[in-house]
Amino acid sequence: MNRSDMMTRGIKLLVVAGLCLVFGMGVTRAQTAYFVDGYHGGVYGHYPRWQTRFMVEQLQKHPEWSVNLEIEPETWDSVKVYDPAAYSAFKDALQDPAIRERVEFVNPAYGQAYLFNITGESVIRQLSYGIKKTREHFPSVDFRTYSSEEPCFTSALPQILKSFGFRYASLKNPNTCWGGYTRAHGTGVVNWIGPDGTGIPTVPRYRCEQLLPGSTWQTMAWGNSQEYIAACFRDNIASPVGMCLQDAGWRGGPWLGVAKPTYQPSLYTTWRNYFAMVGTSTLNDSWRVSQEDMQVSLVWGSQVLQRLAQQVRVAENKIVMAEKIATLRALEGDTAYPNKVFDSAWRTLLLAQHHDCWIVPYNGKPGHTWADMTRDWTAFTVHTSDSIVGTSALKEVRAAGQYIRVFNTTASDRYELVSVPLASGVDVRSWGIHDEHGDWVDSQPIGNEHGKLSFLARVPAVGYATYQVNTRKPSAAKGKHVSVSKDKKYVVDTHFYRLVIDPARGGVITSLKAKTLKNKEFVDAKHERSFNELRGFFYEENAFLSSTDKPATVSVLEDGPLQTRLQIVGQIGAHPFRQVVTLYQHDPKIDFDLTIDWKGNPGIGKYSQARDFKAENPEKAFYDDRYKLLALFPTSFGKARIYKDAPFDVTESRLENTYFDRWDSIKNNVVLRWVDAEDASGGYGMTLLTDHTTSYVSGEGHSLALTLQYSGTALWGMNYKIEGPSQIQYALVPHAQKWDAAGVSETATRWNEPLVPVLLDKKPVSWSKSWLTLSKGWELTSLQMDGDDVFLRIFNASSKEASGSAVVHTIIREASQIELDGDVRKMLPVFVTGGKSTVALTVPQFGICTIKMKLSK
Repeated sequence: MNRSDMMTRGIKLLVVAGLCLVFGMGVTRAQTAYFVDGYHGGVYGHYPRWQTRFMVEQLQKHPEWSVNLEIEPETWDSVKVYDPAAYSAFKDALQDPAIRERVEFVNPAYGQAYLFNITGESVIRQLSYGIKKTREHFPSVDFRTYSSEEPCFTSALPQILKSFGFRYASLKNPNTCWGGYTRAHGTGVVNWIGPDGTGIPTVPRYRCEQLLPGSTWQTMAWGNSQEYIAACFRDNIASPVGMCLQDAGWRGGPWLGVAKPTYQPSLYTTWRNYFAMVGTSTLNDSWRVSQEDMQVSLVWGSQVLQRLAQQVRVAENKIVMAEKIATLRALEGDTAYPNKVFDSAWRTLLLAQHHDCWIVPYNGKPGHTWADMTRDWTAFTVHTSDSIVGTSALKEVRAAGQYIRVFNTTASDRYELVSVPLASGVDVRSWGIHDEHGDWVDSQPIGNEHGKLSFLARVPAVGYATYQVNTRKPSAAKGKHVSVSKDKKYVVDTHFYRLVIDPARGGVITSLKAKTLKNKEFVDAKHERSFNELRGFFYEENAFLSSTDKPATVSVLEDGPLQTRLQIVGQIGAHPFRQVVTLYQHDPKIDFDLTIDWKGNPGIGKYSQARDFKAENPEKAFYDDRYKLLALFPTSFGKARIYKDAPFDVTESRLENTYFDRWDSIKNNVVLRWVDAEDASGGYGMTLLTDHTTSYVSGEGHSLALTLQYSGTALWGMNYKIEGPSQIQYALVPHAQKWDAAGVSETATRWNEPLVPVLLDKKPVSWSKSWLTLSKGWELTSLQMDGDDVFLRIFNASSKEASGSAVVHTIIREASQIELDGDVRKMLPVFVTGGKSTVALTVPQFGICTIKMKLSK
């Protein structure tokens, strides 16, 4: 902008300011307000072919306008092909200093993911792959501010953003709050403090920024209305800012004026220029943001969301395990590390994490909806990961002498059960497993023909152990653990538990005593609801239906020296269910595999909204999880404390309960991998693990419960229906002490990253090896290679001690702690003794640390 233009603009603003004083707007002087405008979307989330040229034209036409871009990075690949002239014009415009100053790229996440519903490692990859792709097209892009039109937030973002080089953040999403919004807080720029203590200057949803009446998707800040700015000034916010990142394809150009009357003077700004203008040196409000300050909600329990969440979780687990195993093989010289193959597998997973997959899964043409694309995208990631590991089609054991290598991708030694398939016709009872010393290990045959052989594998941290299959004389059955009492209840006695199942009450658990925890009883037998009861409100029948309403049939599938499996077959109303409960002799977890064979499409939830659904109505049936089908777990703790994990965080719940039934009263009841209920003293707890991101229920008088099924009308009036059986896996782990002392996070990691058996083609050179061990409470979230360099990422999940070490079982030539953008934070001291290298580290609780290593050749 030249000096003449600036003078003309200034005169106009003075005139407007004078009018404000004459007519009055609830303020005493013409203070300036600011507005963040721009575009949101992309090639997957809608980006019309004319959009790029339109932005260039509008930027040239409106020199007072600033644009903040939240565009899917792959969009530019497409634009370059179908409109190369517009692509070049946009790139050229960004070379003009006057225009470049008015454009900022915000939220470069590859798939515009919500972030709160995926793993911490996925959050990092969303940003790393997105930044890389964006810079392929615009090499000079400097990412300064994180901002999103959707509630794409999670509590651990400060340390992640700062490590990528971001300086600022926004917690506003005023115009697209369908999936939620952040808690209102503060009267200006605040220092957002993450769980590890990292802070980043942030514009929150102000304390005065109310949800908009008559809407279920907006706050007051969506258009800089007079009412909004007046409220800000009354709350002593000197430089208030509103925001709307328009959907790509909206043709109006500059947004202000859409919400009439708009407060004046309101100036367009990029986020980075706003922060530079208001300054951050005088920050005096530090806000330690809890995950529960992310007040978000999706249609938890709906079958379509349940399935895609399961698909994403499997793909997340598989790909990080494949990276670790591929690194171990590359370090031994077996195979080269397949970087490009991993890039392609991460790409499809990141797209499957797109927020539109989760909030509008039915959108799209039949066969090409978001749900369909999620299925296909994650299937590619899973297949690619399995192919790299060698488990895409695990060969059957056919002959004596075959070798099995078992990989452990976690940072702790493990002694757990693994299974391998045996060829058809083989008598599984005559086969056994021995270790590298020729000693037989404990094993258990499963089935007869087409059977499996399970065995206890002892595998070191981040390493492998090798075993050999051979024939042996069948041994007499031993280790029977199931009995039937006089009152016809099934009693399972293992090393860890005495568990009682009552067929007469639908197969619920009437007692769960932990033998290794002083025989602590975990079931509240006096509670009105039963332990592992399945119960929900079927509104077409106007009744709560429960698995306890009808007796169940219990049968023993396996009862051997290593594991015991019972099958419960019952009904919830007219709907049959089958549940397999597995207990182990060497593992304290109890696994549940539930299949519900639905008859038709029953309505499950508080009530039907099929005929009277209105988007503007804040009350929605799908919000109230108490009426959905739940798996209930009334514990003996009384009023329990609730802890739950989030990406690189664990939150102690501050909620009295999780109940809400309106958009304007959303509570964060999201469970990512686990939720833990503990007694008030912290002496005992019980962890509930889930195979997908969903919701949980808890509160005074209501037992801890896992959401299993919702069926009915939800967002945009769509029928979130039941189509075929539902299959859900969850697990329980009773424990002593608080979650951190009990190692709950590490337990969840082991559940998500099981031991991986792979058949070898020849006799191994090395039978067992550990590559890395970490301090207690630290987890290995990532292990990769780039050329000869090894990259590992550590998350301090539960240790309150920040000082620790990584012991690498080889000689390290050089080690550095690097930022997520690749910059070196500091060189790390390495101490080498006996062929091992010890790297001293400082990682605060909930902190992450990325290390780059150069190994001696």
